[in-house]
Amino acid sequence: MIPTVAEDRLDARQLAEAFRQFSEASEALTGAYAGLQAQVGQLTERFSVLMEALPAGVVVLDRAGAVLQVNRVVERMFATVPPGTLWSHFSGSRLVATETPGEWAVACGDGPRRVTLQEAPLESGEGGIVLINDVTEAHRARLAAERTGRLAAMGEMVAGLAHQLRTPLSAALLYTATLAQQDLKPGDRDKIGLRALERLRHLEKLIRDMLLFARGETLGREPFPICDLVAELAHTLEPVARAKGIALAVECDCGRTEVVGDRKAVAGALTNLLENAVQVLETGGHIRFDAGVEGAHACFRVADDGRGIAPELQSRLFEPFFTTRPDGTGLGLAIARGVARAHGGDIGIASEPGRGTTFTLTLAMGA
Repeated sequence: MIPTVAEDRLDARQLAEAFRQFSEASEALTGAYAGLQAQVGQLTERFSVLMEALPAGVVVLDRAGAVLQVNRVVERMFATVPPGTLWSHFSGSRLVATETPGEWAVACGDGPRRVTLQEAPLESGEGGIVLINDVTEAHRARLAAERTGRLAAMGEMVAGLAHQLRTPLSAALLYTATLAQQDLKPGDRDKIGLRALERLRHLEKLIRDMLLFARGETLGREPFPICDLVAELAHTLEPVARAKGIALAVECDCGRTEVVGDRKAVAGALTNLLENAVQVLETGGHIRFDAGVEGAHACFRVADDGRGIAPELQSRLFEPFFTTRPDGTGLGLAIARGVARAHGGDIGIASEPGRGTTFTLTLAMGA
């Protein structure tokens, strides 16, 4: 069927109307797109201003973990972070774990700084943001507060310290004066000389413990196997326990796990617990020393079957200068707790009169 002239005119009008509507829609879309571009520009500008205004460092990552954008705080910390760099590789090469879990050391232009990291993925799954907070001043304030607390404790106990220092010093002077007598037999001279030396060594230990407590632990960082440390301590203590007629049982169930921290300081803290157990036990007593991994912590236990500790004394055991032994300095457990806490752990006690005592020292695996 051949279309009429009227039908041709109708089709032309419809085509023209459709073209007009298309043009209007196109213009509307163009305007909307321009509006969106303006909004994106404003949001981008606001985001950039916010990035630069934040006191924390900000690193924007894409979904692959590569750096898209950083703010000036990050640039000041690291000098440069090239876009496209994998953040995991970059941070692994520039950040060094410290003795405090969750804190990292970074070498900046104005000296070493301490930072914490917080990573948050975007809800869209298209990347994430890393916040870097500088906690250097907070760390310094914490160290200063700890040192002030130690010095305050020493000030409160100065009278007791004078007594503790005077007693071994007076004994050493007395023994030394006796040695000057001409009519001493060789055997007596040797005995008195050994006693004087013993008192002087006790005095030296007391002074060393006081200085260590006042100064605080300067912790090094090195990985060391738990089992090796346990074996070394057992080898050192076993002859001492055997000489007193005490049985020592040792077990390490850590699977060759390593801890990162100050090996010497940890060994000193555990030695203090072991020596305390030997000193409180009589002949025929038993000590159990074991180690293992519990969750995110390495766990060391020193248990004895001695007379136990009264509940009212347990709360005071870790107080500086508190001791239940006449020859004790009262600083060993306080220093040991400081070492444990510096490694992200602590020391706990479980004791019951007549049923023995167990000390538990923990260290954070990621310390």
